[in-house]
Amino acid sequence: MDREHRLKRLRFRAWHRGTKEADLLIGGFFDAHGATWNDEEITLFEAMMEEQDVDIMAWAMGTAEVPARYGGTIITALKTLTYVPIAR
Repeated sequence: MDREHRLKRLRFRAWHRGTKEADLLIGGFFDAHGATWNDEEITLFEAMMEEQDVDIMAWAMGTAEVPARYGGTIITALKTLTYVPIAR
């Protein structure tokens, strides 16, 4: 599967998690960072999409320990939470 197809598939998965909160956090994160990822980072995010939303959200908010397999640049960026749109 080519890079463009993988990213389109991941964008859909990131924005269709099951709850609005997860969609905003995970989808917003993908929109903010996905286009800059290399193949290794895309593969890591694909694996992360198999995890439970509550776990991903807890890692982002720092309320749960991140498994070592996800450590690195993606988790560091996920923890910034600056990509989540806040309506006022």
